[in-house]
Amino acid sequence: MLVDAFLETAARRAGKLAVRDVQRELTYEQLAILSAALSRVIARQTQQPSVGILLPSTAGFVGSFYGSLWAGKSIVPLNFLLQPRELRHVVQDSGIDLILTCEFFRDLAAQLPARALFLEQIGLRRRYLLSRVLPFPRVPRTGPDDLAVILYTSGTTGVPRGVCLSHNNLYSNAVGAIRHAQMHEDQRFLGVIPLFHTFGLTAMMIVPTLLGSTVYYHARFQPAQVLQALRDDSISIFMAIASMFAAIGRVKTASPEYFRPDLLAISGGEPLAPAVFQDFRDRLGLIIQEGYGLTETSPVVSFNNPRASRPGTVGTPIPDVTVQARDDNGLPLPPGQRGEICVRGPNVTRGYYKRPADTAAAIDADGWLRTGDLGTVDADGFISITGRKKDMIIVGGENVFPREIETVLDAHPGVAESAVIGVPDPSRGEVVVAFVVPTPDARLTPIELREYCREHLAGYKIPRQVIIEPDLPRGPTGKVLKRALRERMGAVPSDRRAPMLSDAGHR
Repeated sequence: MLVDAFLETAARRAGKLAVRDVQRELTYEQLAILSAALSRVIARQTQQPSVGILLPSTAGFVGSFYGSLWAGKSIVPLNFLLQPRELRHVVQDSGIDLILTCEFFRDLAAQLPARALFLEQIGLRRRYLLSRVLPFPRVPRTGPDDLAVILYTSGTTGVPRGVCLSHNNLYSNAVGAIRHAQMHEDQRFLGVIPLFHTFGLTAMMIVPTLLGSTVYYHARFQPAQVLQALRDDSISIFMAIASMFAAIGRVKTASPEYFRPDLLAISGGEPLAPAVFQDFRDRLGLIIQEGYGLTETSPVVSFNNPRASRPGTVGTPIPDVTVQARDDNGLPLPPGQRGEICVRGPNVTRGYYKRPADTAAAIDADGWLRTGDLGTVDADGFISITGRKKDMIIVGGENVFPREIETVLDAHPGVAESAVIGVPDPSRGEVVVAFVVPTPDARLTPIELREYCREHLAGYKIPRQVIIEPDLPRGPTGKVLKRALRERMGAVPSDRRAPMLSDAGHR
């Protein structure tokens, strides 16, 4: 299904530039030939149903992705930012025995229990030239519900679990995002989100290759270079996680001239700080559209777009996706009332790999995914995310949501970023602790920040302790690891594995 769609694009846009990275650029015809060559290699190299891909965001990743599907395999993208121990678990759990990789990752690949196939060593140029004259291999007959990808959640709160995404999960999600934003084939994408991540995989690879657009890949995120590329390559669609936007905003040369007037900039993966949104809007003349999603939803659930944008929300659902806020009994709540965000649609995962109990706990009989996120859906369908259900802090019987406190702290002119957690307290059950990263020139004190919170928050929401840090612990995609902060405060024993309902890929 995905291969057929890609080949239809390649036939329609054969001579158009499809992908460019620091080493090569390929037209759609050339990318299809490369994928065909790789499909022949992969089909002969393993009998297992899945293969691993351990590659940076490059044309090689795209060719390997479609080549693997073309060979009748499902794909396990491997996050090269994880520790070898974490990757070994992914390899063993998924059962793959072959990893497509490159020389750059030779040392890492050597530590994994699967055979590495280095693209530099398979005579790829010769195979490519041969594939130009040979008929294309037969495309496997693939049903909509057939497995396409197993994406392992990042494991920020426990052992990574494989999220099974079908061909239709990914295809429908890409088509829904295209329709929601009214994207077209002449737009140019800048790919800085890793393709091993669900956000990058769908938004920066499947979407443009369905459209027939051009993607300019940067294997490493370097804010100044990204800013330059936005201007020099006349980029019209740029998607990134919120911390990437913050880093771009800190580049001293940043100015409105780097952004096309029609640039569609979408933020996901983590909450977008109001200060970052305001800085881009007021100083750089760019409106960042915030969106929301999870690995389990392929990943896009909703996002703002220039036709329907409400700052402070994560937009409205994409076509064919339905979102409800539900109470603790699983009943839908009226517009504007806070509850657990639940999602249903063709993008919702078929389940967790080899974990039927986890699947049943997350997805009900009617196909509704319980995301574990708390939020509201207003009368116009705009979704607001207020926090994680498991992150809620109970102070003296009162519910406290970390996101609310973080929003207040982030609005302080001397605060670059904050993270709020709850820690046990013998008298009040839990108390609030805030970790704060100051802006470069700020001279903050905990007392000053507590007093600032007192001006904006009820007394029981004021952090009992404010800890000022140069940075916060982060996962592979830059998201703050609150579990690490809890462990540091002794709030979570380091050997306890908390269950993970979902790993947000576009939150």
